[in-house]
Amino acid sequence: MGPDVLDPARLTLFLTATIALLLVPGPSVIYVTTRSLEQGRRAGFASTLGLAAGDAVQVLAVVLGLSAIVASSTTAFDLVKYAGAAYLLYLGLRRLLTPEQAASSGPSPAAPRPVSQLFVQGLLVNALNPKTALFFLALFPTFVDVSRGLIWAQTLLLGAMFVGLGICTNGGWALLSGTLSDSLRSSEAFRHARRFVSGGVFLVLGLAAATSGGRRL
Repeated sequence: MGPDVLDPARLTLFLTATIALLLVPGPSVIYVTTRSLEQGRRAGFASTLGLAAGDAVQVLAVVLGLSAIVASSTTAFDLVKYAGAAYLLYLGLRRLLTPEQAASSGPSPAAPRPVSQLFVQGLLVNALNPKTALFFLALFPTFVDVSRGLIWAQTLLLGAMFVGLGICTNGGWALLSGTLSDSLRSSEAFRHARRFVSGGVFLVLGLAAATSGGRRL
């Protein structure tokens, strides 16, 4: 094994692929932008950190081999998939069924859910996403150099880089969306529509997760 754990050429390719992937809007971006538009930048940043924590859980699962178990077991995969889908559907239904007075109580944007709750929600959204586990399981071995040994260390470093880049990109979406929210919050039409938009987004994500195709990549 050489002095460097990660091969520089493989690392460059990994960083390029990861940045390109994270810049494409997906479920995580939708979650962050929805929370930011609804409650402002602070909520968006809390959601960003929660999603990152969920990714970290998935990375540790790959390092420990737990994701391999999920990928090889139909029952385990289905349990995780439907648990994640059910949670997204729960978030959507609760948002849609919350009365408008409670959803936008008072003129201040600080009244909605505490950032700690948004952090936990973001963590669960990613930690219970089997597609993330399968993605990491398929992605990391591609950039691991077996000849350098310490497979667990290489995988852990790649995962840490992915999580760090995700914080940067999702944080950028949170900043942009939260700033837009500040300007729109005074709009009565926006206050009325945001509950249905955010609730609908979560429902779509939950239905997509529940009806996704086979477990093999």
